[in-house]
Amino acid sequence: MKHLKIFAAALMFAGFTANAQDSNNPWAVSFGANGVDTKISAEGNDSPQFIQLANARDNWNILPSVSYLNVSRYIGDGFSVGLTGSVNKIDKWLERVPGTESTDAIYNPGDLSYYGIDASVKYSFMEMIGTKWFDPSLHLGGGYQFVGDASAGTVNGGAGITFWFTEQVGLQLQSSYKHSFDDTRVADYDVPSHLQHMAGITFKFGGKDTDGDGIYDKDDACPETPGLEEFMGCPDTDGDGIADKDDSCPDTAGLAEFNGCPDTDGDGIIDSEDDCPEVAGTKIMNGCPDADGDGVADKDDQCVDVAGPAENNGCPWPDGDGDGVADKDDQCPTVAGTIANNGCPEVSEEAIKKLNDYAKTILFDSGKSSFKKQTIPVLEAITAILKEYPSSKFSIEGHTDSQGAAEFNKKLSASRADAVKAYLIENGIDATRLSATGFGEDYPIDTNKTSKGRANNRRVEVKLVK
Repeated sequence: MKHLKIFAAALMFAGFTANAQDSNNPWAVSFGANGVDTKISAEGNDSPQFIQLANARDNWNILPSVSYLNVSRYIGDGFSVGLTGSVNKIDKWLERVPGTESTDAIYNPGDLSYYGIDASVKYSFMEMIGTKWFDPSLHLGGGYQFVGDASAGTVNGGAGITFWFTEQVGLQLQSSYKHSFDDTRVADYDVPSHLQHMAGITFKFGGKDTDGDGIYDKDDACPETPGLEEFMGCPDTDGDGIADKDDSCPDTAGLAEFNGCPDTDGDGIIDSEDDCPEVAGTKIMNGCPDADGDGVADKDDQCVDVAGPAENNGCPWPDGDGDGVADKDDQCPTVAGTIANNGCPEVSEEAIKKLNDYAKTILFDSGKSSFKKQTIPVLEAITAILKEYPSSKFSIEGHTDSQGAAEFNKKLSASRADAVKAYLIENGIDATRLSATGFGEDYPIDTNKTSKGRANNRRVEVKLVK
């Protein structure tokens, strides 16, 4: 009676703490009949001989009723853990013949009561082999066995097969070798190592389907709304093949590329965002046409057949000098120039050469930055050339020979460059277009050992600033 109470408590514990074998229905309960075979211990074998399952039924101890209950829970990746309680009556006991490895006849040790409490970890190969009905498995664990007045712990291992008739109901067959740590082969005094075979029905449960659409909540993307399996349990109200949860227009059939919304004119813009839903247009025009391709929709274009900017209502800007630069952007609107130079003429290499030819003839009073009288026509010619290119910028550079102190020469060259700049500004050249720098004797273009060379080095150069 004491053993029976312990067994009942173990089953209650199993119901609350054991684990199972399927991710959809994580819990499982199995029950049926079990058979206990003590022959393996009597023969003195070092390892279990599962062949006894088929050829040693004469020494099985079987209780003709439901004699085991297993509760288990799935923990993932094919593994489940569980707790099993079993009862039996030992009326077939095999004794070992002293001094040999053979067994004597089967005898009844007194109808010893048998109770087993076993915990195990089971691995199912069903997912690995890719079937839904054939479920082979291996298990390993331990337990505590009560045989008559004896009791002992065991290490357990074995194999099993479950044949699933439906998703939740199956036939379970299982064999376990239980290795005892108290195996002296004395009935009612020790617990022998033994085989235990089980056959029963197993039920899986615990899966929740709130909306009743046949898809478990854990796999249902819309667990509270009935839906379709192909949409992971979500509905498709308009039947366009896009689940409502992903459908921007769930009540109107549309295309997947537009998240379920329609595009009546086929221009790639959904009707709700198309300003011209019945006429194909462009995306940049919100679905309306643009006949001249100027980026202004025909409905807003005052020059439908001629391209023009939006800021001028689709009409081209005027270009008075015809140089391709609109008057509003043309820094020289009355003189044809180039686009690169903002509508003004580009300074040619010939003009630059002419400027520098003139600049070389600029004469200063000796040691000063004042001009000689014959230089004024030269400065006037330079001014005239600069006025032909009103948007171009120029740098005026002063240079000296090496006569005198270097610091003095640098100051002199700077003051002479400034003098040329000042003249040009006074005669109509915008100051922002000019800069002046003195380099002194740093950059000679001829030798300073001859008077002719020194004369060449004393110069002013005009350079185009790009």
